Amino acid sequence: MTNPGWADWAAVEKVDPELAAAVMDEVHRENSKIELIASENFSSPAVLAALGTPLTNKYAEGYPGRRYYGGCEFVDVAETLAIERLKALLGAEHANVQPHAGAQANAAAYFAFLQPGDTFMGMELAHGGHLTHGSPVNFTGKMFRVVSYGVRRSNELIDLDEVRDIARRERPKMIVAGATAYSRIWDFAGFRSICDEVGAVFLVDAAHFIGLVVGGVHPNPVGYADVVTFTTHKTLRGPRGAAIVCREEHAKAIDRSVFPAWQGGPLMHCIAAKAVAFAEAATDDYKAYTRQIVANARAMAETLEEEGLRIVSGGTDNHLMLVDLRPIGLTGKEAEQRLDSVGITVNKNAIPYDPEKPFIASGIRIGTPAMTTCGMKEGEARRVAHLIARTLKEDRDDVRRSVSAEVRELTSRFRPYPDVA
Repeated sequence: MTNPGWADWAAVEKVDPELAAAVMDEVHRENSKIELIASENFSSPAVLAALGTPLTNKYAEGYPGRRYYGGCEFVDVAETLAIERLKALLGAEHANVQPHAGAQANAAAYFAFLQPGDTFMGMELAHGGHLTHGSPVNFTGKMFRVVSYGVRRSNELIDLDEVRDIARRERPKMIVAGATAYSRIWDFAGFRSICDEVGAVFLVDAAHFIGLVVGGVHPNPVGYADVVTFTTHKTLRGPRGAAIVCREEHAKAIDRSVFPAWQGGPLMHCIAAKAVAFAEAATDDYKAYTRQIVANARAMAETLEEEGLRIVSGGTDNHLMLVDLRPIGLTGKEAEQRLDSVGITVNKNAIPYDPEKPFIASGIRIGTPAMTTCGMKEGEARRVAHLIARTLKEDRDDVRRSVSAEVRELTSRFRPYPDVA
């Protein structure tokens, strides 16, 4: 078997052949299918190599220069590199790179400013928000009083006038901007003005689009927001994890809320991998990559519309789109399964004002970061869109065979880990 290049693979195979087989099966899946899940991407061999370093051995509770354990002088270097690189990428005054995931980053940000029972505003989950923006099944919905805003029924865009009216009426202590399934540019200045009017802290959850911010193809929330949280593994293309940037005046509150309030020892191998990803994101190649993500998304959305599918809000400004399947009489669940059978991976997703239950859904969410990492451009994006439409509109064995063959041809040329046999 070919060495993947990011670990001593022979040792893994020797110690645990069952696990090694599962890992290689996943690599084969990633290499042989077209990945269109908007929240997924492919980390570079350098990021994967950093994840496999002995930094995983080191307990380092605290922060660089202020640890509760001895022997942290070299992990301090790794974390400081990640912090300084991230601050430079975003023009931020302060950065915390320790959160293990987006949910922990959001939790730390909330509890730096809020007490249980306080009111905050976030985007309605059914309209594209995130569980941690106030869903009743999440800790946010259980510990805080949540009021939600959504999108207009008429054009499926956020109505800032409605957001302002709700904020004036409810007087939240915090307003959250950000989503998992909103395909348009965020008006950070507009949200800032509302927060200033009602005296609310402004938090931006930039998990999905932070890589586009770094690449210069989406407005930067830093400078408008008090705090910005985000994951490092979506458009940023780093390891699974998260980070927080904020104004200097909030630095102590954020750091104390991450540790010791919400987390113990940081995952130093993950922080090292974040540092590598931030170094990659500072390059001109990365900026070109983010421009291509957006170009591919627009090409795909336009083509799907030409094929008779409806794009929620009429298009996309970022890396993703929501596709309304009702015009062709399918549910999201059916579409996800049908596309998976031909080697195209998407996820079912509710659309605004969806008549279906979330597990069924009337739409699918499509994103272009991963396919762009593989080198696909507008031509391939349009071709994939035609394959999606054909698969969804023609439920026949001969169509599935034909589309599967085209997917195999594409993935033979465009794959994340071409050196793996």
